[in-house]
Amino acid sequence: MTAIDTSRTAFGSNSAASSFISRIIASFVAWNDYRATRKALSALSNRELEDIGLVRGDIEMVSKTDFFR
Repeated sequence: MTAIDTSRTAFGSNSAASSFISRIIASFVAWNDYRATRKALSALSNRELEDIGLVRGDIEMVSKTDFFR
C-alpha cells in the first residue's frame, strides 16, 4: 500500500513562487465574484432592485465592495 503525504506543498508554504501563484488565484476569484455579482444585479428589474434597497446606479459600487477589499 502506498501513502502520499499531501500536507506539504512542492515549494513550501513561504516561497515566493507559491505566494505569487496564491495571489494570482485570489485575484481571479475576486474578479469572478465581482463579475458574477454585477451580472446578477444587472439582470434584476428596477422594482426588484428597489425591494433590496438599491437603484441601478448602485450596482457598480455594490459589486466593487468585495472586489477591492
